Amino acid sequence: MRLKDKVAIVVGAGQTPGDTIGNGRATSILFAREGASVVLVDRDLASAAETQSLIQGEGGNCFPFQADVTREADCRAFVQAAIKKYGRVDILHNNVGIGIADDEMLALSEESWDRIMTVNLKSMFLSSRNVLPVMREQRSGSIINISSIAAVAAAGIVAYKTSKAGVNALTQQLAIDNAKYNIRANAIMPGLMNTPMAIEGISKMRGIPKDDLIRQRDARVPLGQKMGTAWDVAYAALFLASDEAKFITGVLLPVDGGQSARIG
Repeated sequence: MRLKDKVAIVVGAGQTPGDTIGNGRATSILFAREGASVVLVDRDLASAAETQSLIQGEGGNCFPFQADVTREADCRAFVQAAIKKYGRVDILHNNVGIGIADDEMLALSEESWDRIMTVNLKSMFLSSRNVLPVMREQRSGSIINISSIAAVAAAGIVAYKTSKAGVNALTQQLAIDNAKYNIRANAIMPGLMNTPMAIEGISKMRGIPKDDLIRQRDARVPLGQKMGTAWDVAYAALFLASDEAKFITGVLLPVDGGQSARIG
């Protein structure tokens, strides 16, 4: 088991309802399968509890925790809950992100800008800041932030792109500032993924049938003309969380079927 005896906090361990599995749920399940005890953090406690049922059905160890990760008190509380239950924190996986009501610059409202930046970037600042004292005392830890290839590629949604570029910068600064404590920080940049938040969310927002949207998105992926799934993100996270990646920090890893290779 690649995460045997490790403790992981997955922020965003529930998911949007849909036909497929989301990144946070897939990562939580995979971490547990590989031996980690997992704290399932989500604003929607019922959704986190669904993830808990799936993990415990396979014999895994976990518990759900309701939190709004845009609030520092909530971030402090789930770190304390992890320590109380398991005694340590080895992995922080930040998976929360939104793109609702995003648009091009002149059509984007100030309220939407603030909301997206708060959920996508401030939340990772707060969760990381509250787990770092524990990891520094342990002199070990792995922080994994879910970014997006939108951070480095053309995108018509200015707040989401800017927030994910901020996630990349935050990740690299975390890596540099905490290397002396043997704490690693890396980001995963998913491309077009077949997940509920993407497919159900975009289908509803644009009024496009899901099957049509899937065909359109598949056609844009260089590798096999097919989107990735949450499991592709989860396996990348597993590697970065594991001791196999012990000499890897500050990396911005595309998981995108080659889309970002088109840059330039």
